[in-house]
Amino acid sequence: MKYKAVIFDLDGTLTDTLEDLWRSTNYALASCGLPERTLDEVRRFVGNGVRKLIERAVPKDTSPTVREQCFDAFRAHYMVHCQDHTSLYPGVSTLLMALHAKGYRMAVVSNKVQEGVTELAGSFFHGLIDVAIGERPGIPRKPEPDMVREAMRQLGVLSAETVYVGDSDVDLQTAANAGLPCISVLWGFRSRDFLVAHGATTFAEKPEDVLRLV
Repeated sequence: MKYKAVIFDLDGTLTDTLEDLWRSTNYALASCGLPERTLDEVRRFVGNGVRKLIERAVPKDTSPTVREQCFDAFRAHYMVHCQDHTSLYPGVSTLLMALHAKGYRMAVVSNKVQEGVTELAGSFFHGLIDVAIGERPGIPRKPEPDMVREAMRQLGVLSAETVYVGDSDVDLQTAANAGLPCISVLWGFRSRDFLVAHGATTFAEKPEDVLRLV
């Protein structure tokens, strides 16, 4: 074992949440009388939390009041529908069970709101994940390192014992800010070329590759 702990991003890394994010985004936009977005546009907008997703999705001249209304509509809709079309990526469950069996400590760190992270972790990870941290007051979102450091504190591990796994440029920057190596997965929301352009050097083409790399 190179490491004792693995910290995972959630959306685009462990769970394929894109369709539910897209549907909630368009529900929120339509409820505010704003034009809807395509699935591929929402794919590009995610990664920095729900507020940034909504900021990117609304027209540039949208007033702060309407933007806040849109955010509230998204959040209310997503909390009810966050599992309608969401699932683990193929092979992820097997990966997590293998890591758990080998004694790795595991955490999820996500810019998704804490309620959503808690619900998805409870539904999909069945006690395999030791710590699940989402967006909440008092802790800066990724790519700031605070969430990752809090996860390491709760796991009881040092940075030299930990590796980060994610699918985006935000994850690469988060890992760098926390002083961790990063494994970039290729089944998520960003392409290999995009990740290489943002400094990625270690890749997992399928979940079982993560087990080999840690």
